[in-house]
Amino acid sequence: MNAVKPCNILLPNEKVDLFAYSCVACDQFTGDEKYWQEVEKITKDKPSTYHITFPEIYLSKDNSERIARINANMEDYLAKGVFREIEDAIIFVQRTLDNGKIRKGLVLAVDLEQYEYYKGTRSAVRPTEGTIEDRLPPRVAIRKNAPLELPHIMLLINDEKKQIIEALEEKDMVPLYETDLMMRGGRLKGYALTDSAKERVLSQFASVACGTDDNVICFAVGDGNHSLATAKKCWETVKETLSEEEKLKHPARFALCEVVNLHSEALEFEPIHRILYNVDEDAFLKALEENSSPDGQKITVITGKGEKEFSILPTHCLTVGSIQNIIDKHLASFGGEVDYIHEPEQVRKNVTDKKGIGILISGLDKSELFPAVLKNGALPRKTFSMGMGIDKRYYFEARKIK
Repeated sequence: MNAVKPCNILLPNEKVDLFAYSCVACDQFTGDEKYWQEVEKITKDKPSTYHITFPEIYLSKDNSERIARINANMEDYLAKGVFREIEDAIIFVQRTLDNGKIRKGLVLAVDLEQYEYYKGTRSAVRPTEGTIEDRLPPRVAIRKNAPLELPHIMLLINDEKKQIIEALEEKDMVPLYETDLMMRGGRLKGYALTDSAKERVLSQFASVACGTDDNVICFAVGDGNHSLATAKKCWETVKETLSEEEKLKHPARFALCEVVNLHSEALEFEPIHRILYNVDEDAFLKALEENSSPDGQKITVITGKGEKEFSILPTHCLTVGSIQNIIDKHLASFGGEVDYIHEPEQVRKNVTDKKGIGILISGLDKSELFPAVLKNGALPRKTFSMGMGIDKRYYFEARKIK
């Protein structure tokens, strides 16, 4: 079976306010509550993906009430006919970003049997960053009883010649929707691929796979690593209750995602910065000094006293790996928390407002991605982000998973 396939996809019906319906991925702006408060105002009393997803800024020790409300909203939307279903679909999406660049992708289903997230996996669909098992339980709790999934998972293909997604033409697709996106998200258009176009792109994916012999990557998870790992974990539980025949077609075996070409000009890799809370400033700066090297990897540390550049001893081929090693060791010994922030200005603001310690890190060149994953396996967690927060995938397409 191929790693990806067409599937039945749910879209909002013609009566839904599409501007209010589509909101940014739930793992964005985790340090900016004002962003989500504004989203709540825009979507009040309207059908919206905001009401059927869980912004991670609100994750807590007890998420049961919000999860129950999300599941109830999903059931309500299904009962009231908020969605229309496009059968056996691959949807071509065209996203005009706030900066004017256009990113193109294909929304389809990925086979979770073709994906593994454990260290050293050689699966056809492979994570680009390490999976943090502690981050999965709240996500599993959200998904396990949900009748729907809404993806912010983005799979990357290494199509340097741009012969698959970028080669699609107007004759290959039928218009489905078009809308502006809230909160500087730009604009989004969706088209259903014709049968002949679907067959063509599915047959072409193997031609851009990377690797040799038994170490071949067809798709690298560029965004939503933990969301895909959550879908896998839920599927492993569900399939224990199924016959061999049922396992082949059960909807929980698949996860909706968007496939994007790594070499798209609109796909920009941005670093993910760190901010530490409840950490003794002097003790952490001392740890950095103890791990410094004149010719080491460069980071910028932000405290209430200002900004200072450090040169740290390389313990990983990537700067983000070396600083993460220092952070993990320090927190394990002295306690504290780490958050991952995309925007440097948000890091600076949180340092001022919440008395944290900010760490700015240089980015990864995207041409290094597939070779690095082939050679070293998953990269350090939160190594890179595909664009700034406002450029991340907005929820639109949905799929039944029960």
